[in-house]
Parts: sequence; C-alpha cells; structure tokens
Amino acid sequence: AIAEREKELLGRLDYEQGFSLYVGIPFCPSICSYCSFSSSPLAEWKDRVDDYLKALCQEIRALGERAEERKLNTIYIGGGTPTTLEAEQLFELLDTIQKSFSFEYLQEFTIEAGRPDSITREKLQVLKNHGVTRISINPQTMKEETLKLIGRRHTVEDVKERFLMAREMGFDNINMDLIIGLPEEGLEDVRTTMEEVKALAPDSVTVHSLAIKRAAKFGQEQRKIDLHSEIEQMVEESARAAERMGLVPYYLYRQKNMAGNFENVGYAAPGKACIYNVLIMEEQQTIIGCGAGTTTKRLFPEENRIERAENVKDVEQYISRIEEMIERKRHLLSEKTIAI
Repeated sequence: AIAEREKELLGRLDYEQGFSLYVGIPFCPSICSYCSFSSSPLAEWKDRVDDYLKALCQEIRALGERAEERKLNTIYIGGGTPTTLEAEQLFELLDTIQKSFSFEYLQEFTIEAGRPDSITREKLQVLKNHGVTRISINPQTMKEETLKLIGRRHTVEDVKERFLMAREMGFDNINMDLIIGLPEEGLEDVRTTMEEVKALAPDSVTVHSLAIKRAAKFGQEQRKIDLHSEIEQMVEESARAAERMGLVPYYLYRQKNMAGNFENVGYAAPGKACIYNVLIMEEQQTIIGCGAGTTTKRLFPEENRIERAENVKDVEQYISRIEEMIERKRHLLSEKTIAI
C-alpha cells in the first residue's frame, strides 16, 4: 500500500528536467541526546551565523544560475533547526532562494521548525510571506520528564502553543515527529503522547523508532535500547492512533540499531504527504544540496546512475572553502551523460 502511494506521489515529478533543492542549517538550540546529525548548539556559533548565511546564499545564487533550464519541484530546508535563525536571517535566506530559482513548477516548500523553543510569530510570518507550504513542529514525546532527559529545552505546553499559533496563522500542512523507545518510556506514555497529538490534529505524523548512533550522546554513553516486548506494542499503538487521526502510511525507511528492528513510518492525511521525504529515499530525481554537510545527487535516468558531490561538514571549512563547494556542484551539474 505504501509503495502504491509513493508511486502516485513520484508520478507528479519531472524526472528528466525536474529537480529538488535541499538547504541545510547546521544549528540547533541544544543537541538532543539521540542526535547524530552534523549540527551544533547555536550558542557556539552565534558570532559566525551571519558568515555562514553569507556563504550559503552565495552558493544558492550560483546554483540557481546553473539550474536555470531545469524545473524546481520541491524545496526542503532542514538541519539542524532552520528556525534557530533570527527572523531577519530567515528573510535573507528565503528571499535569496526566491530570487535565485523559478517557483513556476514548485509543488512543495517545506521548512523544519522542529524545535518549538525556536519558533516565534515573527519567524512564522516570514515563512508564510515566502510561500512555505509545509512545516514540522516536533515534540518527539509529550512526556515532560523525557523531554528533559533527552536534552530538549521546550515543554509540552510550548509544543501546543506554537502549533496552535501556526494554525491560527494559516499553516494547513503541519507535520509532527515522534520517537518510540525513548529511555524510561513505556506503552502508557506512548498512548498519552498519541492522544495529546491527536487533540492537535496535525496533517502528518512521522513515527521514528529510536536508533542509537555512536556519534550521539546516548551512543557515547553506550546506552542500550530496551528491546522488551512493549516496543512492538508501542509501534502498533502509534499505527492505530494515526489511523484514528485519519492518517495513512505513505513512506517508511530503516536504519541500523533501531529499537525492535522496526521502521520509521510517515503517516499523512489525504493530499498532505511530503513528496521530498519519498524522493530522498527512492532517489528518482536530481537533488541539489546547499550548506555544510549536504550532498548533491545528480540523476542520469537514461543510464540508471547517480553521481554525487558532497560539501564539507565543518562550518568554518564550509565558509572558507565556499568557492570550492560551488565549483564541485558546477562541474557535476554540467557533466555530460556518459556512463563511467
């Protein structure tokens, strides 16, 4: 059933001339204990965010020139937490994207506003004014004690308040991320979380099974996932709760070291599934990545191959080597379709 839904979503894309844009913001209010992404606490980079943004906008403009003849289908701004940027910085970023790429064929524009403590009305208004169609507000759990344990600096009430603020401002496609198998949580905690989420009525919910990576704080502490039988019940409960919300599964993927060897599953209401989420897994279209730690994948459909160009992960290196990052992408996007 998921495969059929994925096929329908991907059928809307132009594989030959279409492409998607990913923009990475490698900063967060704090680093969650389970996180292994290449992001850093904003406080450590406060004096360099403007320099990072300057380099990022330079890359976006350069690649916008290179992609003039292609059709932009989806935009996804992730991280990190993009909404750690101030409203003025968000405006500069989104304004640069809007001026650098044609939105004529754009079907979806997502930005992760994942940390409720990074969201303000002013920032949401900037997103709204620039045509963002989909946002994520991610609680991970609705249990206060767990939020403190995993390093989140927001409360359950913050989640509810920011979600309702976004709704009131007209955002009609809001996703919420949840994690199954967090430390010291049992089946009843998952049931409570799902009921709290159901009351908010998000348009999509992505349920992750906890995966402990070596690069994460939990991994460095050699913390183990409790693989008791409740994990399976938690996953089943989340699926039933999604069904009660009127959401159907539309994509899934697996990672190493996942609780109970389960999957991450995205559930969405009709017409609210995230095209980019499916695209990043199925690799059926060229994706241009901008920002530290991003990867550009150029698809050669007639040869069934993909070539990649990666940006350095280190923020200082990205800033100082931005011309090199741009040149890598220029070379890849101008490469002739000759099989290697």
